[in-house]
Amino acid sequence: MITGGGRGVGRAIAERLVANGGSVVVIELDGAALRWIPAHPAAVRLSGVTGSAADARTAEAAADLAEAAAPLAGWVNNAAVFRDAALHTARPGQVMELIAANLAPVVTGCAVAIRRFLAAGRGGAIVNVSSHQAQRAVRGALPYATAKAAVEGLTRAAAVDYGADRIRVNAVALGSIDTERYRSLVAGQEPDAAARTEREMAGLHPLGRVGRTTEVADAVAYLLSGQASFITGAVIPVDGGRAARGPDPEER
Repeated sequence: MITGGGRGVGRAIAERLVANGGSVVVIELDGAALRWIPAHPAAVRLSGVTGSAADARTAEAAADLAEAAAPLAGWVNNAAVFRDAALHTARPGQVMELIAANLAPVVTGCAVAIRRFLAAGRGGAIVNVSSHQAQRAVRGALPYATAKAAVEGLTRAAAVDYGADRIRVNAVALGSIDTERYRSLVAGQEPDAAARTEREMAGLHPLGRVGRTTEVADAVAYLLSGQASFITGAVIPVDGGRAARGPDPEER
């Protein structure tokens, strides 16, 4: 199960898991983002459900579809919303709504997955997609950073609560990733500004570039696999070193 699996990181994870021989069900709010599934070479092992990942009925229906294909073994909470609201201008309720837009799909996904894993008695693995912003906020993303910090707390708490049931819960904290959204941002700028953005983004990551969606997919696939059988409650940076880098006052 992958939420927000129609584009970008979510799609890369879905394609990676299908390439490994798994059956994958994708939840996606935008039905148009699922049009690639019927044409995929492994379409027989791919299914899409249109709806909100925060809606328990949608998540349950997707879980039913997954269990009809094979025993449910893993759940990836990837769905996210990128909208900002400032504390000094927005209503508190508006800020809370945006926090919930990023946190509620993870709570719903974890709840449905854990209940299914407990009922089956086989254990399972959950991977929540977080961000470097959970630990080091970026201006203009307060609701998003707050929600991701909560996602990491939820990851640790669920890992402790359900470890005895052989349910592992981990998270990946992403740096900047070369997705359609990132490309659209750069493409919408004047050439000089776009080049400056590319240089700045490269400079933020010690590896000198933004990440690839396939690199995130590799990390998630590992955490879902038996090779990570003794890893739970962990937040793994997949960020090219961005969270480890501190600003150097001598750089300027």
